[in-house]
Amino acid sequence: MASNTNEPAVVRVSQKGQATIPKGLREKFGIETPGEVFVYEEHGRIIIEPVPSSDELHGIHAGEHERGDVLERVREMKDAEKRKQAERAERLRPSEDA
Repeated sequence: MASNTNEPAVVRVSQKGQATIPKGLREKFGIETPGEVFVYEEHGRIIIEPVPSSDELHGIHAGEHERGDVLERVREMKDAEKRKQAERAERLRPSEDA
């Protein structure tokens, strides 16, 4: 795979439905092996997103908070990452002028 993680990579899918996330992307997004990722569909695309580690969530529950604040913070983190992904996808789309 090219060292630029913004370039699309072809990944084989096994008969069991398994695919390998390229090393550069795993490193960039902090996906450890073995590890876990969220996989879901959004706007007709398959999204693979790292599950936040306990270190990333550390302190999110500290101090005074209302019921649901932790979940809301995790959602905010996920939404921020989704926005970044959308921006990346937009940059990768071929322009209509080409």
